[in-house]
Amino acid sequence: MAKRGENIYKRKDGRWEARAIKGYNEHGKAVYSYFYGRSYKEAKDKMFLLLPYINDSITVKSHKAENTHFFGELLDRWLENSRLRLKESSYVKYRNLIDKHIKPTLGGEPLPSITSAMLNKFVADKLKSENNNRAKGLSVKTVKDIISVIKSALRYGKDESMISDCNINVTLPKVKPNNMRILSVTEQSTLEKFLCTDMDESKLGIYVCLYTGIRIGEICSTLWSDFSLEDGVLNISRTMQRIQTLDDESPEKTKIITTDPKSNFSVRTIPLPDCLLNKLKQFRPTLQDAYLLTGEAGRFIEPRTYQYRFKSYLAKCEIKNANFHALRHTFSTRCVALGFDIKSLSEILGHANVNITLNRYVHPTFDMKRSNMNKLEALH
Repeated sequence: MAKRGENIYKRKDGRWEARAIKGYNEHGKAVYSYFYGRSYKEAKDKMFLLLPYINDSITVKSHKAENTHFFGELLDRWLENSRLRLKESSYVKYRNLIDKHIKPTLGGEPLPSITSAMLNKFVADKLKSENNNRAKGLSVKTVKDIISVIKSALRYGKDESMISDCNINVTLPKVKPNNMRILSVTEQSTLEKFLCTDMDESKLGIYVCLYTGIRIGEICSTLWSDFSLEDGVLNISRTMQRIQTLDDESPEKTKIITTDPKSNFSVRTIPLPDCLLNKLKQFRPTLQDAYLLTGEAGRFIEPRTYQYRFKSYLAKCEIKNANFHALRHTFSTRCVALGFDIKSLSEILGHANVNITLNRYVHPTFDMKRSNMNKLEALH
């Protein structure tokens, strides 16, 4: 049984064993020191107390120059150096990319051997179906995230004089656009009728998303104090998500956190249409610190649970299955059909620029295309 986040294990004999890298051998493979204790804490304390002395007293043999660094070491140093400026969710994401996908293949490589050719082969292998014990290879998006981490670590290595050059050219395939599900006008009408029948706070949340386009993490973290019903606005300033637990003492693998939104542009104020304001006024609670989705201050609905609930609503309406994010795309498409100014729509969605709005969230329907084509009649 292992303690997550560190190489600390409970042995079959009841003792705890902590393992830490003390160096690398001549083949670039990690060499470990082992520490034992009757408890997890004892083993961990021994590791942190004794490892510095072991590292000072032991020389790991290598045919490379004494100042040679290995890529795994650089990745660890870069991540720890970046930790203070990273959101907790970003740190967990990068830690997983490094441990699961980069270190097993490249961690033992001396830094001078990291070349464009090596990384291009690494990318090709990650995209192949026979690798990673997966039914198919990693997605292009995931591989791009991996390469972004690698390039950032190499730039850090150059700044720290661990390497002399960080110019790496990696060829990545283009990300294929997803055929994002959008509710048809009929489906949206059916869903709205269902939501307005015996509406509760949970159904109200779906209704809010249909008319604001906010993300699932944003609606789950929304408090009644985020609304100004008198001014008719909703202030978005936080998001909720589930991430992997890094606390070694925690028995849970994951945890729910409420944090800043996706980017600075996601902090925004959204004007609310009258149809939504009327619904909100019917549910306004006495406590302003209550969550919108529960009407209670101490109880929330997490994104994963709310995703399941949304899909159950679709099933009851006999609407074809869709991801929660389809509400955001549906909202965007309806806004364009109604003639919204793209800059205004972009700011309502919390995008950094209008190109993101146009390329990812604007999906002209066939009826919209037909209507535009019929405008050619004006030429006759």
